[in-house]
Amino acid sequence: MEKRSELYRGKAKTVYQTDDPNRLILEFRNDTSAFDGEKVEQLDDKGMVNNRFNHFIMTRLEEAGIPTQLDRLLSDNESLVKKLDMIPVECVVRNVAAGSLVRRLGVEEGKALNPPTFEFFLKNDALHDPMVNEYHIQAFGWATKEQIEQMKTLTFKVNAVLKSLFEQAGLILVDYKLEFGVCDGELVLGDEFTPDGCRLWDAKTREKLDKDRFRQGLGGVVEAYREVAQRLGVQLS
Repeated sequence: MEKRSELYRGKAKTVYQTDDPNRLILEFRNDTSAFDGEKVEQLDDKGMVNNRFNHFIMTRLEEAGIPTQLDRLLSDNESLVKKLDMIPVECVVRNVAAGSLVRRLGVEEGKALNPPTFEFFLKNDALHDPMVNEYHIQAFGWATKEQIEQMKTLTFKVNAVLKSLFEQAGLILVDYKLEFGVCDGELVLGDEFTPDGCRLWDAKTREKLDKDRFRQGLGGVVEAYREVAQRLGVQLS
């Protein structure tokens, strides 16, 4: 597989074209950012940990019947993925109250949510990823009604699979975001699933083991990511 020109550079990942028009290379960098890029740092080994973590999670989801973008691991920092026509919305599920939900609604952090909540957000850094609803998504042509229902169904299926997986590792899956795209007419889970895009707490101590350590200046970010990976059985180099 020949790596070619850079296609897109995000906050923590770079996407490259390849000699196969249907495949892309996803490079996980050590860059770490928060607050729409206002806080940025380089954290050693973060790219490697997230790449291998993502490969592990996506493999488990594939085994559970959830179609994903992942093709295969290429190196410590790179994965080969299917090229998707991405839908510009994020699907967010919350099992426990934290983050923006606490700020918006004035609820107590740590409150279990039964049933879990589901929210859509528009992927737009300039607008700070505003919340949108199904009517917005259809009216502006971001996704069809059928795709919206599929995204919701798959997102909750992911929730069932991963809540159990993390519980077995002594962790609480607090919340997470997913992104989807279309490949050959099929809705497919894209982007990544790493501690950068979810909240994970220790089940006993409620210690935060995710990107909130960076946002809140708690330190030990990569160490926390490594701990989560090791509890799950992710092979790290």
